[in-house]
Amino acid sequence: MRSRLSTVWRVLNPLARIIQLQRVNAGRIERLEQMQREVLLVLARMSLPPTELWQGRLSLREGRPEENVFPRSTLCRQDSFQSEAFSYWTRQLGQDLRYHRKLWEYVYICQALWERGAIRPGAKGLGFGVGREPLAAYFAAQDCQIMATDADAERGVDLGWIESAQNAAGLQTLRNSQLCPDDQFERNVAFRPCDMNHIPADLSGFDFCWSACAFEHLGSIEHGLAFIERSVECLKPGGWSVHTTELNLSSNDRTIDKGATVLFRRRDLEAVATRLTAKGHQVAPFDFDPGLQPMDQYLDIAPYREEPHLKVAFEGYATTSFGIIVQRAE
Repeated sequence: MRSRLSTVWRVLNPLARIIQLQRVNAGRIERLEQMQREVLLVLARMSLPPTELWQGRLSLREGRPEENVFPRSTLCRQDSFQSEAFSYWTRQLGQDLRYHRKLWEYVYICQALWERGAIRPGAKGLGFGVGREPLAAYFAAQDCQIMATDADAERGVDLGWIESAQNAAGLQTLRNSQLCPDDQFERNVAFRPCDMNHIPADLSGFDFCWSACAFEHLGSIEHGLAFIERSVECLKPGGWSVHTTELNLSSNDRTIDKGATVLFRRRDLEAVATRLTAKGHQVAPFDFDPGLQPMDQYLDIAPYREEPHLKVAFEGYATTSFGIIVQRAE
């Protein structure tokens, strides 16, 4: 018996060492590839546009909402910031006008919903991963009935969202008296914890739903795509779903497909559009044009700037915000 075990050990021990070496070498190769990507992005860092092209160039105008500003599912580009509609929504949301993709996400969601008639008194809206964003308060000020949701406090701590002020612990963190009087806010906004990977069945019958760069934090690309499909089921027939997320600008092949933050490729978004269309839903056509203006060409590298911050480097990939618009089948 000992002889047999000894023979097995002599065979398995070298195999185990080979497997271990393979894992170590695979990790080294991946790290070298990441370093190579990052070197290229560092070179891009040196291409910060001259300050006279962006610093102080944007100013709030009276502006007004316009029709057909965002007819497509599209990505963050400099040209959006130069429209009257962008200035209008920045003012409505109490934000500072600057070349920053988070501001673009807020404006994209508001404009996309407004031009489709979703923002109106009495409309029911559902927000996912709302963090501390101003959208719930703004929609409430328009007398929309809002159910705001976010990860529960324990999961928010695990993901590091509470420390970075990205998690909504309840109604108090969403209250914004400059956008919505307190009594109107209390009438129109409710809050509940929600795991976006397991949306409760009773969250249904909404006129619109939204999320601002939240579903890339659900653990994997497939989890994020499944969320988009599930969010549409929360709507009434004809209701609108508008979400923003991270788009990989570097590759339609290699990406970050698992972990705390994933980067969706063009092919991932096209795949979920195919799945949604097969169910009878309408997906706004995709526009993947990254733009050619100076802010479109610059890649911000951590520690990130307040401005310009449209395209950014993340773990060796270039990424930016992408908005997707879906209408539930009638």
